[in-house]
Amino acid sequence: MELSAFFQQHPKLALAFSGGVDSAYLLYMAKKQGAAVCAYYVKTPFQPQFEYDDARRLAAQLDVPMRTLSLDVLSDPAVVSNPKNRCYYCKKQIFTAIKAQAQKDGFSLVIDGTNASDSCADRSGMQALQELGVCSPLRECGLTKETIRKCSKEAGLFTHDKPAYACLATRIPMGTPITPTLLKKTENSEAFLQSLGFSDFRIRHLDGGAKLELREAQLPLLLQHREAIMAELKKYYTTVLLDLEVRQ
Repeated sequence: MELSAFFQQHPKLALAFSGGVDSAYLLYMAKKQGAAVCAYYVKTPFQPQFEYDDARRLAAQLDVPMRTLSLDVLSDPAVVSNPKNRCYYCKKQIFTAIKAQAQKDGFSLVIDGTNASDSCADRSGMQALQELGVCSPLRECGLTKETIRKCSKEAGLFTHDKPAYACLATRIPMGTPITPTLLKKTENSEAFLQSLGFSDFRIRHLDGGAKLELREAQLPLLLQHREAIMAELKKYYTTVLLDLEVRQ
């Protein structure tokens, strides 16, 4: 099925919107095909501010209504304990909230940006989507990440080259309880590196220290700003380490 045909079959829908590459392209296509669509952004302690800012910016550019739902995912002990299937409990909360609000707003179908490149293996979050009846049109239509980026660029979307971004909770080792303090450390530290020009990187928690995962091309930038990075990150971490297995 072509994506355009999907929207012809489903002319009224709610989109779980993150401001990332995939959901941004879905929102663009829904608007282009004349669908009655509303974007739902769920604001939790797991999302950094720049994601919210990007989501609002794109929704405004496309002139599509966006609803912001605030949700305290840390109210669930199953999420806080950070088990292997933490994503299941988190997604269950998020999409339950979206479905409830969407139904109040008159939308019976909720879609998300899962694409054909996303592996179902070991992705407990997808189980939650299936249980809640969330539809993933990019996946159903066979659109891969590469294709979505290409089409987004052709459409003039500023998200076309936006790096993939996993939520802040993924920086905390499995089994380590998730706290607002740990999440804020991560957000502040990664925001600082972004301000220096770094992109597509991670700062992982490691026994009270920070482990930096960078692209090889950005290693010279690290050396250039080493002292400033050390000074800033040592506000939050006992040590600052570099993972020599660079991000691919």
